[in-house]
Amino acid sequence: MPLHIIKLSVGTETPEGLREWQTWFQSAYGRVYHTTRMTPKRRDEILDGGSIYWVFKGAIRCRQRVIDLEEFVNEEGTKYCRIVLDPELIETRPYPHRAFQGWRYLTADKCPPDDKQGGGTETLPDDMADELRDLGLI
Repeated sequence: MPLHIIKLSVGTETPEGLREWQTWFQSAYGRVYHTTRMTPKRRDEILDGGSIYWVFKGAIRCRQRVIDLEEFVNEEGTKYCRIVLDPELIETRPYPHRAFQGWRYLTADKCPPDDKQGGGTETLPDDMADELRDLGLI
């Protein structure tokens, strides 16, 4: 069973903003990756179909498949890890999550489904669907 990673999206506020930024990044660097200080120790489980789930404004809203984990050392001798990602962003049903630093492991049973809103609410604007979900109405 794959293991996933969860990470706050810093610098973008929506999946569309992340998509735009990563499109630019891919054109500049030839691929999409996120650099982090700590290398996941459970590499094999993550590379067995795991994804990175992105948190925006207090909720998980999308994911990307993790392709590789590359350790490297910068010019100052500090170790880092590149989390190499599939460029496809898959929007998920918004799932509340509090803020945290760095990244965390995320097990499959804690992951939101891939449908954006679910429950027949596909035509509602995201902010309205979030508010109705918070009120327990959908």
